[in-house]
Amino acid sequence: MPTRDHRVAERSKNYWYSTNLQVAIDADTRLVIATGDPQPGNRNDCTVYRDSGIADVLAGRPVMADGGYRGNPGVIMPYRKRTKDTALPDWQEDLNKVHRKVRARVEHALARMKTYKIPRHYRRAGHTLATTASGIAFLHNLAITG
Repeated sequence: MPTRDHRVAERSKNYWYSTNLQVAIDADTRLVIATGDPQPGNRNDCTVYRDSGIADVLAGRPVMADGGYRGNPGVIMPYRKRTKDTALPDWQEDLNKVHRKVRARVEHALARMKTYKIPRHYRRAGHTLATTASGIAFLHNLAITG
């Protein structure tokens, strides 16, 4: 999330100051379950998952993520090929297909949350970002449930 407050944000790859905000979404209902504390934008997703507190909130639940969350026990990730020339066994390809379908639902919910104007360029003080993210999550859940 692009953020102007440099006390919370750090320069990312695109030279914008941004923060990394973890959001947990239920794949069945597409509702936001939890939001983590904002971390500097130049940090790895794997590290932010542990440091933001969202891992503690999701403890005991099955968590599916993309391949960037290696090193976090309990996170279900897709299988990867060992080398370019080797193919995955059929059972791993089948599990990857299921994983892609679930992740697509989650990514669509994240895209819906990003349609609000606030996360496009956050101009408020950095310490209010967690509260604002919770508010956006509430608006998203309210829009889905009607």
